[in-house]
Amino acid sequence: MTESSHRRIEHLLREHAPRVLGAVLRKFRDFGASEDAVQEALLAAAQQWPRDGVPEDPRAWLIQVASRRITDHVRAEAARRHREELVVSLVPPELQLVLPREGDELAGRDDALVLLFMCCHPALSTATAIALTLRAVGGLTTAEIAKAFLVPETTMAQRISRAKQSIKSSGVPFQKPTPEETGQRLGAVLHVLYLIFSEGYTASSGPELHRTDLSGEAIRLTRMLHTLLPEDGEVAGLLALMLLTDARRAARTGPEGELIPLDVQDRSLWDAGMIEEGVALISATLSKGSLGMYQVQAAIAAVHDEAPRAEDTDWPQILALYGVLMGLSDNPVVALNHAIATAMVHGPEVGLELLKALDAEGRLEESHRLDAVRAHLLERAGRHAEAVAHYREAAERTTSLPERNYLLTQAARLNDAKS
Repeated sequence: MTESSHRRIEHLLREHAPRVLGAVLRKFRDFGASEDAVQEALLAAAQQWPRDGVPEDPRAWLIQVASRRITDHVRAEAARRHREELVVSLVPPELQLVLPREGDELAGRDDALVLLFMCCHPALSTATAIALTLRAVGGLTTAEIAKAFLVPETTMAQRISRAKQSIKSSGVPFQKPTPEETGQRLGAVLHVLYLIFSEGYTASSGPELHRTDLSGEAIRLTRMLHTLLPEDGEVAGLLALMLLTDARRAARTGPEGELIPLDVQDRSLWDAGMIEEGVALISATLSKGSLGMYQVQAAIAAVHDEAPRAEDTDWPQILALYGVLMGLSDNPVVALNHAIATAMVHGPEVGLELLKALDAEGRLEESHRLDAVRAHLLERAGRHAEAVAHYREAAERTTSLPERNYLLTQAARLNDAKS
């Protein structure tokens, strides 16, 4: 089988994973057992389909195999422990190995939505929700998730296991969320997807700037959510933000993997198709009159992406949008970006003055970003000695090797220029 055929099968399995898990979970009502069974079915498909060919109905095949795995497990447990009540609770007679009907596609979409909301349940920590979303909805293996977050596989396995237990203990029913529940919990779902994308687009640690497996998966899952909730402005806004941001990825690193900042990127390398899709999405959702923080961030990204050159960037418009965003979010990173936009419009000294409020708050004291921004603004103000000190301080704080190398290069360049 060709490499393209293998990629097609991998894509097909990722696409079907959440709907298959949703269907199996709807049958057996046991998250842990269902998730394990679906993972076994996906593994079986990855081994058999390249050899035997893709079945006519891949989703039905996966559901049948996963259902058999659970049934076999339950029977083995019953035989070993003589606990017939386990069989009764997990495998009701009316739900025995029924393949999905043709009209079940709508149920499959609903199942994927329910599963996404379940993985982002308030009972779970953010880190756990991210891991469980990637495993259950994204179809990534435990090893893949562990590699992406630079932790041992055993550590990630324990995290996912605890998440399953938390969901089981919480007694959350597997059913489509009501409109009220959707409104209450959609923010948590979007936040998890945003964090997955952010970690993929700018890795917080390690030798690589990007982790495209994570950013790509976040875009895929958000696109799926947009299909399920097409009228929600913030879902569309988040998808637009991801597309408009990821469109620049090819220009963000040089031949040796070094970081290239936005103002000096080769914009011919930006993905015009992603920009076009992102601009269309955000334009359509803003025209409906609703406004949320992801929509505003997407609008800011669109202003950057539509500028043919860095010097053509409409900074007054970006500053105005950050003013709106400041009213929607109390995030210190938003305030930091607002200070940058202010400096670009009113001068670096005005931007530096705004950084003093962030110093006083202390919410960014563990981050390298405040020092990096201060160094950049000090350089623009001609205060090079101070800029060098803050570039070096930021380099010491970051755990990302490309960011550290960039910051040290900036410090060395300024230091050489003044000597």
